[in-house]
Amino acid sequence: MKHLHSGKVRDLYETPDGLLLMVASDRVSAFDHVLRPDIPDKGEILTRLSLWWFDQLRDIVPNHLVSTDVPAEFAGRGVLCRPLRMVPVECVARGYLTGGGLLEYRAGGTVSGVRLPEGLTDGSRLPEPIFTPSTKAPQGRHDEPMTYDQVVAEVGADVAERLRRITLDVYERGARIALDRGIILADTKIELGWDENGELTLGDEVLTPDSSRFWPLDQWEPGRTQPSFDKQFVRNWLLSPESGWDRASGEAPPPLPDEIVERTRSRYVEAYERLTGEPFRS
Repeated sequence: MKHLHSGKVRDLYETPDGLLLMVASDRVSAFDHVLRPDIPDKGEILTRLSLWWFDQLRDIVPNHLVSTDVPAEFAGRGVLCRPLRMVPVECVARGYLTGGGLLEYRAGGTVSGVRLPEGLTDGSRLPEPIFTPSTKAPQGRHDEPMTYDQVVAEVGADVAERLRRITLDVYERGARIALDRGIILADTKIELGWDENGELTLGDEVLTPDSSRFWPLDQWEPGRTQPSFDKQFVRNWLLSPESGWDRASGEAPPPLPDEIVERTRSRYVEAYERLTGEPFRS
């Protein structure tokens, strides 16, 4: 196999027959740094959760999956998939206001050009889910919000509407399933591309803690940062005096303590088990 690319979390290979082998590692990143040590089982959790969601979304949008029959060294973390010509837009749906959307709202009352009601705060539920696309920035640079009109200019009116509809449909299906399990899906990002027949197809990962914000419903309280099922423990520790790391220094962060690694792993496991209803280790 030919190694094509290694990102912060995933490694990509090309097989002799032209398929792609996508491998999710246990690496964890925060603030544009890949951290050490890894989070045990993270890659397998992300892979298994995406596979589960592909099944839940099959009637909404096709996906790139071909097989999970991969070399033994990648078992559980790798999938064989069809190559796609990726859409040059990050497709994001939000049902709650937080993160970068909250910052944009505070600055001008809009998110990706969508005007929102006054008085919203961190964690507020939106009147209805909205499509908030962004640019696909090169590695090392940040994505920038796009208005819907900018998406139309980039890909055309027909494709833009299909991107919006698919993204919102995926969000709404995911949010409904998650809510039934006591979890809020605040927002999510999906990757779409054209297959060899020109059909828009779901690629990469979907509705995982790395591509989405999941919050425990029983702890949801607008007006503050919500607890979440992701690498929140990592971010919090890095920004705390305990880490001793100066984010503005440009230096690499220190190694993660064992306690932070274990607490982060436990959140990923809990998200998987609550969403799927299956034990992570059978």
